This record gives sequence, C-alpha cells and structure tokens, in this order.
Amino acid sequence: MAEKMDKFSIKGGSSLNGQVKISGAKNAVLPIVAATILHDELVTLESIPHLKDVTTLFELMASLGVQTKLADNMVVHIDSSNVNNFCAPYELVKKMRASILVLGPLLGRYGEAIVSLPGGCAIGTRPVDLHLKAMEALGAKIELKNGFIHAKAPNGMHGAVIDFAKITVTGTANVLMAAVLATGRTVINNAAKEPEVVDLCEFLNKSGAKISGVGTNCLTIDGVKSLGKVTHRIVPDRIEAATYLVAAALSRGSITVNDVVPAHLDAVIGLLKQAGASIEILDNSISLDMHGSRPKAVSFTTKEYPGVPTDVQAQFMALNVLATGKGEITETIFENRFMHVQELARMGAKLEIDGNMVITEGVDMLTGTQVMATDLRASACLVIAALMANGETTIHRIYHIDRGYEQIEEKLNQLGAHIRRLSE
Repeated sequence: MAEKMDKFSIKGGSSLNGQVKISGAKNAVLPIVAATILHDELVTLESIPHLKDVTTLFELMASLGVQTKLADNMVVHIDSSNVNNFCAPYELVKKMRASILVLGPLLGRYGEAIVSLPGGCAIGTRPVDLHLKAMEALGAKIELKNGFIHAKAPNGMHGAVIDFAKITVTGTANVLMAAVLATGRTVINNAAKEPEVVDLCEFLNKSGAKISGVGTNCLTIDGVKSLGKVTHRIVPDRIEAATYLVAAALSRGSITVNDVVPAHLDAVIGLLKQAGASIEILDNSISLDMHGSRPKAVSFTTKEYPGVPTDVQAQFMALNVLATGKGEITETIFENRFMHVQELARMGAKLEIDGNMVITEGVDMLTGTQVMATDLRASACLVIAALMANGETTIHRIYHIDRGYEQIEEKLNQLGAHIRRLSE
C-alpha cells in the first residue's frame, strides 16, 4: 500500500510561547518492544508514543505471533509467549530500518531469525555488518540469501567479548538482547552510552537480566535462564524536546518542555545558551526564554552521546540560517545527512556544503515556498524554518515526520504556530 501523502501548510511569523508535554522516546521504545520477545510473561510498557515507526514495529511483532493490547493513556500490554514465526519480512523492514532489532532477541530466545536486509544501499552508512559479526561471535551462523539475513544458533547463544570498531546504538542494543539469555558472560566494548541504550538496560535488568556497567562504554552481561513480568515507563524523547526548544529559540519565544530528563539534553542546552537563550532547569522540565531577541549562530560537531546528537543537527541548521552571524556545523555520524540544505536554500537561506561541514550565514528573512521532506529530522528542520518564513510554506512528504514526532502540528499550534495538515 502506498504511503498516505499528507502535506503541511505553514503560515510563518508567529512566536512560540507556552508549555509542551514531551512523549516517550522513539529510539527507546523500538528496542524495548523488540526485547519483549525475550520474555516468558506479560510486559506492560507506559508512555508509548503514537508514531508510525511504533505502529510498524507492532505490525512486525504481530507477524511473529506476539500479542499486543493497547490500554488507555498509551499503555501497552505485550505477550510474547506464543511466538511462532521467526521471519521479519521485507514489506515491514523496508518501512523502518530499526526492524533489524528483532534479530538479537529472536536469536537469543529461539536460536533462529530470518530478517530482511533494510531497503536501499545504505549498508555503508548504517552498517549492518557490525551486528552480524557480533552475532557470529555469540554463536550464530549467518548466511545472506536473497536479500535476507538467515541466522541460526543450533547450540544456543554463548557469551563472548564484542569489540565494536565504531560506536553503534542499534548494534549495542541488538547484542544486549542476544546476550541476556545466552550461557556465560558477554562483554561489549565501545558500547553506545545513549540514554535510550541505558533505558533498554534498565528495562532488561528490571525483568531479571544481569547487565552491569550501564551508562558506560563497557557493558557486561551475565546470561540468565529467563526474563519475567515487568512494568516499565519509556524514557522521554530528548530529540523531540530539543526540536521544540530550538523552534522556540528561533521564533524568539518563551516555552517550557515538560516530562523531560534535563541531563540528557546537556549538549543541546549548551548550544541554546550560546544562541542567547535564558534557560531554567527543574527536575523534569526545561524553560527557555529568548526575551524577544534574535538568536546568535552556533557552531558544533555532531558526536555520540554525551556530545551534540546527529538527530538535532538539522534543527540547529534551521536556527542558524536566520540567526545573526556565521555558523559551522560538522556532521561526523552519518554521511548524506545534509539533504535539507537545498530545501533551506529554496527558502532563501545562505549556506554552503564543504565536505562534511555546512557553513551558514544568517539572513533577515526566509520566504515561504514549496519544499520536500527527505527524512525524519530534515522534516523537523523544514517545519522550524517555515514557522519563521515570510508567507506560506508547503512541506510535502510529511509521512517522514510522522515516524518520529507525535502530533507535532497540534503541539506547535498550541504554542502559537499556524500549521494545517492537508491531503496531497
């Protein structure tokens, strides 16, 4: 079935003011839902965000025989006691690269998995081979046939030392899930430290896993026989929070983001202060006030946590193109993550690409026009830019944004934006 082609029509020029509630983190909920495959008993997850990627993963889980029941207030009950299929089909994997996350838990619990390779030829940019080498070290035999990963561990998974050549968030998550029920001890060196990985570890430990070194780059997993009943609340989405804070800073507004973990946003808060924002931090909220002033351009290099996340690079670029002064943004995590640059240029932004750096020179005004969303965070960048453009901007292919932002137009409209969702 073709994607439903909605578009946003955004009338620019409004300042964002007020309060916004942050949803559960997309990048935490996906591995945690996949991890429920490991459980013998009922799992209850709270603060599940209503996102396209989450819906796709639930479809995938249902195809494996997992039963899910949605209760009130975005609480989900998951029963994985009747998994009867070990194949993740291309139709679902092509919609969401994170489908690779079922590889680890299927191997860990059942010793068998068939997972379609993600679509396109992006293996160079998001290498699946790191996952596969790690699974082989843990005892799996891997074959690539007809676009599918065929993995089997006839003698079960066993502990091993995994030395990741580069930090990989989904790779770390996959190994964690493959190792918790394995025999013996697994050590992951150069592990990802992102809050979403920590949330996965805490969820598994609450279920009966034995993972130590949580929050460090060296994780030790001592295999256990089974995982039991558990209730877990998904960590707040730091990227969603950052997106609203950047949008408010650019609009010269004053907002409070609620239901956040401020420590997860230290790098983002540092950049916002450089941009001229006054920031007030409470236990689970961050308030930003620009006092009506135009932001100053910021320069940074994306890095793994606790550095500036690659997932906020595009949003800060939207801020820079209307800020005072010049900014330099260097992308070190993913190649080909500057697809929003040409769309910003269509709106009148002054910016140029130099290798893996974008140099911006702030302009006084952007002009509303027709632009196209190319990926999730590029979509957020274009929405932020359109909020401050002169006239009306139409953003096509916004199904990208629905993958990672819950009710973004409602939340922004409550803050004073003027966004309408229309059918193409």
